[in-house]
Amino acid sequence: MFKFSNTEKKVLDENNVQKLYVRYFDIGLHPETNFPIPISPIRFEENPKEYTIVPVVFIQNKVMLQPNLDVENLAQKTFDFIEQINFKNKISCQEIQIDCDWTLNSKENYLKFIETFKKLSKKKLSATIRLHQVKYFKKTKIPNVDSGVLMYYNMGSIAPDSLNSIYDQKVAERYLKSLKKYPLHLDFAFPIYSWGVHIRDNKVIGLRSKMSVSTLEKDSDFEKTSPIFFKAKHSNYKNGVFYEENDLLKIEEIKTEDLKEMAEDLQDNLVEKPNEIIFYDLDEFNLNNYEKNIFKQVVSWF
Repeated sequence: MFKFSNTEKKVLDENNVQKLYVRYFDIGLHPETNFPIPISPIRFEENPKEYTIVPVVFIQNKVMLQPNLDVENLAQKTFDFIEQINFKNKISCQEIQIDCDWTLNSKENYLKFIETFKKLSKKKLSATIRLHQVKYFKKTKIPNVDSGVLMYYNMGSIAPDSLNSIYDQKVAERYLKSLKKYPLHLDFAFPIYSWGVHIRDNKVIGLRSKMSVSTLEKDSDFEKTSPIFFKAKHSNYKNGVFYEENDLLKIEEIKTEDLKEMAEDLQDNLVEKPNEIIFYDLDEFNLNNYEKNIFKQVVSWF
């Protein structure tokens, strides 16, 4: 659902934001037919008329892995659905972004999808790029888009250990030098979200969104056992999720220092400056974890 809270609106105004990347829908596979289907399309509760809107479509990699995928048909249906949402909400857009973590096995379908979509839409096209796609671009190839957005997050695996899967400087360092060789212009997307990794018997059983250390510190159902781990004191329900006694929540969050560190490391490895810095994602819960001027500070590094 697209609707601003007062806090979100205030942050957008204070930071002079003029452009929003808005997730329109995901594309997954129908559980029975295995045909591609749109998942949870956006509902606009208010018109974002004072912003430039870039529709973003996330395509699950398993869609692109389908051996008999009708790529042309998928591109046409994807574009038509974006147009339908725009028409209904009186939005005109000049750019569309495709988000897909394609792999060696799915690259043929993915690259063909991008080619077809670009011809159909006749709009500026951007694509999300992961660190591994930058480092191994000779193998993974480069989509025929106008620009890429380097997603500088979700670097590690979600695990019961003490590492942060959203951002880890040591992991990032393995890829940074490759940025200088990457032939496509890149803008950057930084994470400003947090979550709880729900662990039972040393196994990850789920991700719980909108959790932070500060919220759990105030929660009497959990006790803090380390800077990032919290243990359920007794069985309890929270937001529709059942926690057994002794279940653990590992909080993965991005601090102000992390954002500055990311900006500094990227700045040291650039060939050309990014045109845009994107913060993911716009949500009152996330925004409340940062001081007011952090976004301007991060942008000022570039």
